[in-house]
Amino acid sequence: MTKKIAIIGGGNLGKSIANGLLANNFEASNLTVTRNKVELLSDLAAKNVNVSNDNLGAVKQSNIIIIAVKPYKIAEILESVKDEINSNKILISVVSDFTIEAMERYLSEKPVIFRAMPNTASSVNESITCIASQNASEEDIKEVSTIFNALGETILINEQLMDAATVLGACGIAYVLRFIRAMIQGGIEIGFDAKTATKIATQTVKGASELLLQGGNHPEAEIDKVTTPRGCTIAGLNEMEHRGFSSALIKGVKTSYDKIA
Repeated sequence: MTKKIAIIGGGNLGKSIANGLLANNFEASNLTVTRNKVELLSDLAAKNVNVSNDNLGAVKQSNIIIIAVKPYKIAEILESVKDEINSNKILISVVSDFTIEAMERYLSEKPVIFRAMPNTASSVNESITCIASQNASEEDIKEVSTIFNALGETILINEQLMDAATVLGACGIAYVLRFIRAMIQGGIEIGFDAKTATKIATQTVKGASELLLQGGNHPEAEIDKVTTPRGCTIAGLNEMEHRGFSSALIKGVKTSYDKIA
Protein backbone atom coordinates (compact mmCIF):
# COMPACT_ATOMS: atom_id res chain seq x y z
CA MET A 1 0.00 0.00 0.00
CA THR A 2 1.41 3.40 -1.03
CA LYS A 3 -1.20 5.64 0.53
CA LYS A 4 -0.27 7.78 3.52
CA ILE A 5 -1.78 6.93 6.89
CA ALA A 6 -2.17 9.19 9.91
CA ILE A 7 -2.84 7.71 13.34
CA ILE A 8 -4.29 10.41 15.56
CA GLY A 9 -3.54 9.28 19.09
CA GLY A 10 -0.28 7.50 19.78
CA GLY A 11 -1.35 5.75 22.96
CA ASN A 12 -1.17 2.01 23.57
CA LEU A 13 -3.59 1.06 20.79
CA GLY A 14 -2.36 3.65 18.31
CA LYS A 15 1.24 2.55 18.77
CA SER A 16 0.21 -1.10 18.53
CA ILE A 17 -1.39 -0.40 15.14
CA ALA A 18 1.70 1.49 13.98
CA ASN A 19 4.08 -1.26 15.08
CA GLY A 20 1.89 -3.89 13.44
CA LEU A 21 1.98 -2.02 10.12
CA LEU A 22 5.74 -1.60 10.33
CA ALA A 23 6.19 -5.30 11.08
CA ASN A 24 4.40 -6.00 7.79
CA ASN A 25 6.78 -3.75 5.86
CA PHE A 26 4.56 -0.68 5.62
CA GLU A 27 6.77 2.21 4.56
CA ALA A 28 7.59 4.19 7.71
CA SER A 29 7.83 7.49 5.82
CA ASN A 30 4.17 7.12 4.78
CA LEU A 31 3.03 6.82 8.40
CA THR A 32 2.41 9.71 10.79
CA VAL A 33 1.52 9.24 14.46
CA THR A 34 0.41 12.14 16.65
CA ARG A 35 0.33 12.73 20.37
CA ASN A 36 0.39 15.80 22.59
CA LYS A 37 3.49 14.53 24.40
CA VAL A 38 5.37 13.77 21.22
CA GLU A 39 8.47 12.74 23.16
CA LEU A 40 6.61 9.55 24.11
CA LEU A 41 6.75 8.53 20.44
CA SER A 42 10.55 8.48 20.30
CA ASP A 43 10.59 4.72 19.68
CA LEU A 44 8.52 5.22 16.52
CA ALA A 45 10.62 8.20 15.47
CA ALA A 46 13.67 5.95 15.71
CA LYS A 47 12.01 3.72 13.09
CA ASN A 48 11.63 6.72 10.74
CA VAL A 49 7.92 7.18 11.42
CA ASN A 50 6.76 10.79 11.25
CA VAL A 51 5.74 11.85 14.76
CA SER A 52 3.97 15.09 15.55
CA ASN A 53 1.62 16.94 17.88
CA ASP A 54 -0.04 18.65 14.89
CA ASN A 55 -3.24 16.70 14.22
CA LEU A 56 -4.43 19.03 11.48
CA GLY A 57 -1.16 18.80 9.55
CA ALA A 58 -1.13 15.01 9.85
CA VAL A 59 -4.68 14.75 8.49
CA LYS A 60 -3.95 17.19 5.66
CA GLN A 61 -1.09 15.12 4.26
CA SER A 62 -2.73 11.70 4.65
CA ASN A 63 -5.20 9.66 2.59
CA ILE A 64 -6.34 7.45 5.47
CA ILE A 65 -6.92 8.77 8.98
CA ILE A 66 -7.17 6.44 11.98
CA ILE A 67 -8.60 8.08 15.10
CA ALA A 68 -7.26 6.28 18.17
CA VAL A 69 -8.01 8.60 21.08
CA LYS A 70 -10.01 8.19 24.29
CA PRO A 71 -13.80 8.34 23.76
CA TYR A 72 -14.15 11.67 25.57
CA LYS A 73 -11.65 13.28 23.16
CA ILE A 74 -13.01 12.20 19.78
CA ALA A 75 -15.56 15.03 19.39
CA GLU A 76 -12.87 17.64 20.06
CA ILE A 77 -10.46 15.94 17.65
CA LEU A 78 -13.02 15.70 14.83
CA GLU A 79 -13.99 19.33 15.32
CA SER A 80 -10.34 20.41 15.10
CA VAL A 81 -9.51 18.51 11.89
CA LYS A 82 -12.83 18.64 10.01
CA ASP A 83 -11.60 21.27 7.53
CA GLU A 84 -9.04 18.79 6.17
CA ILE A 85 -11.38 15.79 5.98
CA ASN A 86 -13.09 15.47 2.61
CA SER A 87 -14.82 12.89 0.45
CA ASN A 88 -11.49 11.70 -0.99
CA LYS A 89 -10.25 10.46 2.37
CA ILE A 90 -11.06 7.40 4.44
CA LEU A 91 -11.73 8.00 8.13
CA ILE A 92 -11.37 5.06 10.52
CA SER A 93 -12.29 5.27 14.18
CA VAL A 94 -11.03 2.70 16.66
CA VAL A 95 -12.80 4.56 19.46
CA SER A 96 -15.36 2.54 21.39
CA ASP A 97 -18.93 3.74 21.91
CA PHE A 98 -18.96 6.46 19.21
CA THR A 99 -21.11 5.72 16.18
CA ILE A 100 -20.59 6.58 12.53
CA GLU A 101 -23.68 8.82 12.71
CA ALA A 102 -22.18 10.66 15.68
CA MET A 103 -18.93 11.21 13.78
CA GLU A 104 -20.75 12.62 10.77
CA ARG A 105 -22.28 15.36 12.93
CA TYR A 106 -18.82 16.85 13.52
CA LEU A 107 -17.70 16.83 9.87
CA SER A 108 -18.25 19.39 7.12
CA GLU A 109 -18.01 16.76 4.38
CA LYS A 110 -18.85 13.08 4.50
CA PRO A 111 -15.86 10.88 3.77
CA VAL A 112 -15.97 7.12 3.76
CA ILE A 113 -16.17 6.26 7.46
CA PHE A 114 -15.27 2.99 9.14
CA ARG A 115 -15.38 1.86 12.71
CA ALA A 116 -12.76 -0.72 13.56
CA MET A 117 -12.00 -2.53 16.78
CA PRO A 118 -8.59 -4.20 16.88
CA ASN A 119 -6.86 -5.14 20.12
CA THR A 120 -3.40 -4.61 21.54
CA ALA A 121 -2.19 -7.86 19.97
CA SER A 122 -1.91 -5.68 16.85
CA SER A 123 1.68 -5.02 17.91
CA VAL A 124 2.55 -8.70 17.39
CA ASN A 125 0.29 -9.15 14.33
CA GLU A 126 -2.21 -11.34 16.17
CA SER A 127 -5.18 -9.01 16.53
CA ILE A 128 -8.77 -9.81 15.66
CA THR A 129 -10.24 -6.66 14.14
CA CYS A 130 -13.96 -6.18 13.54
CA ILE A 131 -14.79 -3.47 10.98
CA ALA A 132 -18.06 -1.80 10.01
CA SER A 133 -19.14 0.91 7.58
CA GLN A 134 -22.35 2.35 6.19
CA ASN A 135 -21.11 4.03 3.01
CA ALA A 136 -18.04 2.07 1.92
CA SER A 137 -17.57 0.49 -1.48
CA GLU A 138 -16.18 -3.01 -1.93
CA GLU A 139 -12.87 -1.40 -2.87
CA ASP A 140 -12.87 0.68 0.33
CA ILE A 141 -13.62 -2.40 2.43
CA LYS A 142 -10.80 -4.28 0.75
CA GLU A 143 -8.37 -1.43 1.39
CA VAL A 144 -9.24 -1.07 5.07
CA SER A 145 -9.22 -4.84 5.51
CA THR A 146 -5.72 -4.90 4.03
CA ILE A 147 -4.54 -2.45 6.71
CA PHE A 148 -5.95 -4.47 9.57
CA ASN A 149 -5.08 -7.85 8.04
CA ALA A 150 -1.50 -6.69 8.47
CA LEU A 151 -2.26 -6.75 12.20
CA GLY A 152 -3.88 -10.20 12.34
CA GLU A 153 -7.36 -11.26 11.21
CA THR A 154 -10.29 -9.09 10.08
CA ILE A 155 -14.04 -9.66 10.25
CA LEU A 156 -16.71 -7.45 8.65
CA ILE A 157 -19.68 -6.96 10.99
CA ASN A 158 -22.82 -4.85 11.33
CA GLU A 159 -22.15 -1.63 13.22
CA GLN A 160 -24.80 -2.53 15.80
CA LEU A 161 -22.46 -5.31 16.97
CA MET A 162 -19.45 -3.04 17.44
CA ASP A 163 -19.92 -2.68 21.20
CA ALA A 164 -20.11 -6.46 21.51
CA ALA A 165 -16.97 -6.76 19.36
CA THR A 166 -15.19 -4.33 21.68
CA VAL A 167 -15.98 -6.49 24.69
CA LEU A 168 -15.21 -9.87 23.16
CA GLY A 169 -12.17 -8.90 21.10
CA ALA A 170 -10.56 -5.92 22.84
CA CYS A 171 -11.56 -6.38 26.48
CA GLY A 172 -11.13 -10.09 25.83
CA ILE A 173 -7.35 -9.68 25.77
CA ALA A 174 -7.51 -8.69 29.44
CA TYR A 175 -9.81 -11.60 30.29
CA VAL A 176 -7.42 -14.11 28.74
CA LEU A 177 -4.38 -12.51 30.38
CA ARG A 178 -6.08 -12.67 33.76
CA PHE A 179 -6.74 -16.39 33.17
CA ILE A 180 -3.09 -16.91 32.24
CA ARG A 181 -1.99 -15.06 35.36
CA ALA A 182 -4.13 -17.33 37.51
CA MET A 183 -2.78 -20.40 35.71
CA ILE A 184 0.78 -19.22 36.41
CA GLN A 185 -0.02 -18.69 40.07
CA GLY A 186 -1.45 -22.20 40.26
CA GLY A 187 1.69 -23.53 38.61
CA ILE A 188 3.86 -21.83 41.21
CA GLU A 189 1.74 -23.31 44.00
CA ILE A 190 2.33 -26.84 42.69
CA GLY A 191 6.08 -26.42 42.44
CA PHE A 192 7.26 -24.47 39.38
CA ASP A 193 9.26 -21.27 39.50
CA ALA A 194 7.53 -18.22 37.98
CA LYS A 195 9.53 -18.24 34.73
CA THR A 196 8.87 -21.90 34.00
CA ALA A 197 5.19 -21.64 34.98
CA THR A 198 4.81 -18.66 32.66
CA LYS A 199 6.37 -20.53 29.74
CA ILE A 200 4.15 -23.59 30.25
CA ALA A 201 0.96 -21.57 30.74
CA THR A 202 1.44 -19.22 27.78
CA GLN A 203 2.41 -21.96 25.35
CA THR A 204 -0.52 -24.08 26.56
CA VAL A 205 -2.96 -21.24 25.87
CA LYS A 206 -1.40 -20.69 22.44
CA GLY A 207 -1.66 -24.39 21.68
CA ALA A 208 -5.29 -24.56 22.80
CA SER A 209 -6.15 -21.65 20.50
CA GLU A 210 -4.44 -23.28 17.54
CA LEU A 211 -6.35 -26.51 18.12
CA LEU A 212 -9.60 -24.59 17.60
CA LEU A 213 -8.36 -22.34 14.81
CA GLN A 214 -6.81 -25.12 12.75
CA GLY A 215 -9.17 -27.96 13.62
CA GLY A 216 -12.41 -26.02 13.64
CA ASN A 217 -13.78 -28.12 16.52
CA HIS A 218 -15.99 -26.97 19.37
CA PRO A 219 -13.97 -26.45 22.58
CA GLU A 220 -15.81 -29.32 24.28
CA ALA A 221 -14.65 -31.74 21.57
CA GLU A 222 -11.03 -30.92 22.43
CA ILE A 223 -11.77 -31.03 26.17
CA ASP A 224 -13.17 -34.55 25.77
CA LYS A 225 -9.82 -35.69 24.38
CA VAL A 226 -8.03 -34.95 27.66
CA THR A 227 -10.70 -35.88 30.21
CA THR A 228 -10.43 -39.55 31.15
CA PRO A 229 -12.77 -41.30 33.63
CA ARG A 230 -11.79 -40.49 37.22
CA GLY A 231 -8.85 -38.49 35.87
CA CYS A 232 -7.19 -35.37 37.21
CA THR A 233 -8.40 -33.16 34.34
CA ILE A 234 -12.11 -33.72 34.91
CA ALA A 235 -11.58 -33.37 38.67
CA GLY A 236 -9.98 -29.98 38.17
CA LEU A 237 -12.60 -28.83 35.65
CA ASN A 238 -15.47 -29.83 37.92
CA GLU A 239 -13.92 -27.99 40.86
CA MET A 240 -13.56 -24.85 38.70
CA GLU A 241 -17.20 -25.09 37.68
CA HIS A 242 -18.28 -25.61 41.30
CA ARG A 243 -16.44 -22.37 42.05
CA GLY A 244 -18.29 -20.58 39.25
CA PHE A 245 -15.53 -20.41 36.62
CA SER A 246 -17.69 -20.32 33.47
CA SER A 247 -20.51 -18.31 35.00
CA ALA A 248 -18.06 -15.72 36.36
CA LEU A 249 -16.47 -15.28 32.94
CA ILE A 250 -19.84 -15.00 31.18
CA LYS A 251 -21.01 -12.49 33.78
CA GLY A 252 -17.81 -10.49 33.33
CA VAL A 253 -18.34 -10.29 29.56
CA LYS A 254 -21.96 -9.21 30.07
CA THR A 255 -20.99 -6.62 32.70
CA SER A 256 -18.41 -5.07 30.36
CA TYR A 257 -21.02 -4.95 27.59
CA ASP A 258 -23.58 -3.30 29.89
CA LYS A 259 -20.98 -0.68 30.81
CA ILE A 260 -20.48 0.25 27.15
CA ALA A 261 -24.15 0.01 26.18
